Formats: sequence, C-alpha cells, structure tokens
Amino acid sequence: MEYAGIRALSWLINVLPCHGALFTGWLAAWFSFYVFHFRVSAAKQRIQKVFGNRFPTREINRIAWLSWRNFIFTAVEVMRSSSMTAEWVKSISDCEHFMGVLLEHCKTKRGAILATPHMGSWELAGVACHLFGVPIFSIAGRQRNPLFDKYLNQQRERSGLPIVVRGSSLLKGVIKNLRSGKVLALLPDVRMPTAGLSINFLTAKANVGTGMAMFARHAGVPIFPCIITRVGWGRHRFRIYSPIWPDMELDKNTDAYRMTREVFRIIEEAVQAEPEQWFWFNKRWVLEPLVESRSIAPRGGAPTKMLIRQDCHTL
Repeated sequence: MEYAGIRALSWLINVLPCHGALFTGWLAAWFSFYVFHFRVSAAKQRIQKVFGNRFPTREINRIAWLSWRNFIFTAVEVMRSSSMTAEWVKSISDCEHFMGVLLEHCKTKRGAILATPHMGSWELAGVACHLFGVPIFSIAGRQRNPLFDKYLNQQRERSGLPIVVRGSSLLKGVIKNLRSGKVLALLPDVRMPTAGLSINFLTAKANVGTGMAMFARHAGVPIFPCIITRVGWGRHRFRIYSPIWPDMELDKNTDAYRMTREVFRIIEEAVQAEPEQWFWFNKRWVLEPLVESRSIAPRGGAPTKMLIRQDCHTL
C-alpha cells in the first residue's frame, strides 16, 4: 500500500505542469499542517526555544508553515527530478556561480565534500550538480520496505545521483570515490544517536557526526559549505562558500572539530537570517540532546564526543 501510494502520487506529480505539481504539494502541505497538525507543535516549540522572544506567536506560526510547505515542495521536485535539465535549473535559479566554483575545483582532479543543510530545496543541489557535469555521489541506507527501497534507487539512478550504500565497506567506498575526483553531497545538520562532536549551534550544543570531517581528512579534500534557499514557490538561490581544507598538522580530532564548527557557523548564520528556510520538523533534530554522552577535550580545542562514526545523513 505504501509503495502503491507513492507511485500514484509520483505519476500525478509528473503528468502535471510544474506549477500544477507545486499547487498539489501546497494542498498536501496545507491539510497536513492545518488539519492533521503533523508535528506542528514540536516545530513551533523548537522555534520558540531557539529564538526566545525575538518573534511573536504569529511569526512563529508563519515560520513553521513555510518550513513545512518548503519541505513538501522539495518532495515534489524530487519526484520530478528525472525530467529536469540544466537549462531548466538555470531558468529557476542563480546557480551559475555555484556550479562554476565546483567545476573549476573538479579540474584539479581532486574530490570534494558538498555540505548543505536542510534549507530551501536541498535535494535540488545534488540533481543540479549532476546536470551541470559535477561528478557527484551520495550515501544512502536501505529502506525497510523493499519495494519502496527499489523505487528510490531507481529514482536516484534516473536523476544521475550515484549512491554508496551504508555498510561495513562505507568508508572504503567513499574514500575511493573522493580520491578519484568525485564530490560527496551530504546533509550535516542532523543529530547523531550516539556521541559524536559537540558543537555550539544556535542556542545549545549540537551532537553531530564526525564523518564529514573524517572523510575530508582521509581523502585530503576540502569541504564546500553551501546554502540553498527558496524564493517564492519555484525559484532558488544557490550560495557556495570558501572551501574548508583539512589541516594535517593538527590532531585528527581537533581538526575534525575545527572543520565541523566552521560549517555549522555558516549554517547558523543562514538560519538566523532566514529561519523559515530551515526544516524545523526533522525527526533527528540537531539540538535534541543525548541521554548520555562523554565529553573529551581535544588538544587546543573545545570538548568533543570522541566516538568516531562515519554516519553522515546525506542528500
């Protein structure tokens, strides 16, 4: 039933014109937000906790609604990704500088990590990179529903986003791809279920994964932070920041903390400036604390959680 529902919705989204598909998504977002109140209370509480008295109740409601609507719009765009072209992406975004920076780096034959938070249409970044010739890949886990898992993998193949499946050979597969000049796309702003790096983020400590930084160190490649934001319904703004290179003269844990902290500094500035663009409904909300954790301070750095996991949430 789950598989049949997804296929039926995907068919409808793809037969409709772009604005018709987005309107269908808007209806789904409106009903799930205002009628079924799907995780709405939790999202509003998170916004209140982060911003305190900065916003009145009405503005908090607006931020939560736009965040949810943008998420549904992103899902609609993912379903339509196999029919996207580079010219279409150009027509609805300002991605040319973004792509130019990545393509110029790719000429060096060195890989890179593209770190984008859950903002705007984050999935569009991976699809757009492929369409413009950036050799991008990502990481994915297996879905519980085998039919749905097969369908997702088919969609990824059609959109041109190769996948490394999580498992015992994950590190080896990722490093091999990075060293061959490919670009790993991932979403770093999720909470790790076990102790990772403890990073100051917004108003609290975020327990995040070490995979992003450790991949960069092992492969000797930079991390490019990027922010994707939605303008209105169907336009997008692409921003890419200066690369963060690993420093092999530093202790690996200190260096991992340094690189991750800089990525999260950029994300925090973006969330503070445009809070409605961030996905406040994430099940693995990055500011949810661990029940138990053990902090150890790296040499010359702030405390970190020292259990090293290669388990970044990815595009």
